Amino acid sequence: MTSPMDTSEASEPLETFKDPDDGRQRLLMELEFVQCLANPTYINYLAQNQYFEDEAFIGYLKYLQYWRKPEYITLIMYPHCLFFLELLQNESFRNAMAHPGNKELAHQQQFYFWKNYRKNRLKHILPVPLSESAPTPPVVPPVPTAPSQSISNPSLSPMQMTGSMDMRMRK
Repeated sequence: MTSPMDTSEASEPLETFKDPDDGRQRLLMELEFVQCLANPTYINYLAQNQYFEDEAFIGYLKYLQYWRKPEYITLIMYPHCLFFLELLQNESFRNAMAHPGNKELAHQQQFYFWKNYRKNRLKHILPVPLSESAPTPPVVPPVPTAPSQSISNPSLSPMQMTGSMDMRMRK
């Protein structure tokens, strides 16, 4: 049997939680965590400390997929984090990242991507490589000029020039 106090409490609307900053703090914390996933060493840390064995954490990684939406993706500074977030949806990748060798391999591949990204991108954008695009102008030999007695040799130092001028004056 319910008491009158129980029924009155149930009929009153519960106060809903109002976030004082309208979710800004949560958004920034989730953004920071998602961007940490761009670091293979951090993923290795999570794997070695068995975060990937927790079903709640796996659910959180699935929830974070909303960062792929256009309205959120503009906030991402490290796009590799989205690539690794997608890979972390796969259990075999999560298990593999527990091994230091796989962490190093992922880190190496990330480095090579950064190193060659611009060059590889330009291959697909430009129809002709930059070195071949501009025709080289024909080499025109310089016009020889007659040596002049009045012009001093520019390779001589000022002291040598005065000495050579004195020699010319004496002749």
